[in-house]
Amino acid sequence: MGLEEGRPMSPEHGSVSVGAPRSEAVPDLLEPAGSVDVLLVEDDPGDAVLVEGLLEESGLDARLTWVRSLAEARERLAKPDEPDCVLLDLHLGDAQGVSAVARLLEVAPGAAVVVLTGLSEARAGLAAVAAGAQDYVAKGQVDPDGLGRIIRYAVQRRQVQRAAAQLQAQRIRAEENSRLERGLLPRPLVTDPLVEVVSRYRPGRAYSLLGGDFFDVVEADDGVHAIIGDVSGHGPAEAALGVCLRVAWRSLILSGVRGTRLLGLLEELLDAERAELETFVTATTVTLPAGESAARVARAGHHGLLLHAPGKVTWYEPEGGLALGMVPGLETWTEHTVPLDDRTGVALFTDGLFEGRVSDEGHRLDISGLLDLARTHAGLESAAFVDALIAGGEEASAPYGGLADDVAVLYLRRSPS
Repeated sequence: MGLEEGRPMSPEHGSVSVGAPRSEAVPDLLEPAGSVDVLLVEDDPGDAVLVEGLLEESGLDARLTWVRSLAEARERLAKPDEPDCVLLDLHLGDAQGVSAVARLLEVAPGAAVVVLTGLSEARAGLAAVAAGAQDYVAKGQVDPDGLGRIIRYAVQRRQVQRAAAQLQAQRIRAEENSRLERGLLPRPLVTDPLVEVVSRYRPGRAYSLLGGDFFDVVEADDGVHAIIGDVSGHGPAEAALGVCLRVAWRSLILSGVRGTRLLGLLEELLDAERAELETFVTATTVTLPAGESAARVARAGHHGLLLHAPGKVTWYEPEGGLALGMVPGLETWTEHTVPLDDRTGVALFTDGLFEGRVSDEGHRLDISGLLDLARTHAGLESAAFVDALIAGGEEASAPYGGLADDVAVLYLRRSPS
């Protein structure tokens, strides 16, 4: 079988396998998937013929291409279809010693390189491995099975290294995304020690910190303001939109916008930012006015809330308007006032808390079931009360898939001075 430079070493077939698979040579675990493309960088035709013969007898399903110089090898490796393994002689006309390995890896850092050395050049082989080669083999001291095994190991080690590098890159990206998402989670802006804020948040998407549900609390001169909302859908786009609306709400509160005007401006922002016209947002805003024993509540398509006093829970659902984005610019909302004493807290939540399935027939916990839970745990303090609601919903729905949607809970109470 003749050799031809720069082309597969069996040119009469264009690109053919060298040797036939021999199942007894190496266990299947070591067999690469498909044929192995091998680039031989060797300026001695006699040694090139020797390598071809060894590969033919190795049982390795290999496609061998031969080039005479490092320059040709670098040109070949710059192409998209990088070979699986490079057999590199350390004594070429245009490259000598370990520097050949470094120069080759400059253009193909992911290449699996096996160095070909002389009989007494073990030290040079080890230096080449230290420089990035996968292995080395002494010419004249390797049999066909040994060469096939070395190439297999080199290819597989490189594959493992690439997989490890990709996994590390994915971990870094995941950590960066986690830090980013954690930075976007709300941090209540409340300094009054008499105002108690309890919040819980659990996204429905696996391996995520943010979902389409959002909430926030801001203290201003005129009182404490809060919002809870739910963007329709469950993907990252909805999570991003939720963050956008939350930050906008906080900015509006700090700039002095109050009442249902807030909902109108949020709807304008939603209409400008949403990717799909079908996207809508339900929301409830609550204000605890300074110096008043009351709460002002406005609902935009969102369900009601819980009024929690020691040993007692009341459902409160004043008249509300449509969700934001349903009829942009046409809806109006009303703010209602509910009396509160200093022992009563307001619990806001999203529908993920009560929409878990609780039976084989597909029945959901629903608001009635949530109310039963709340009244069972009415004697608990605020944080324990919130945690009991979530735990109860999770326990009831666990046999039927659990709470699959985003869950957000926000509890507010102004304690006596």
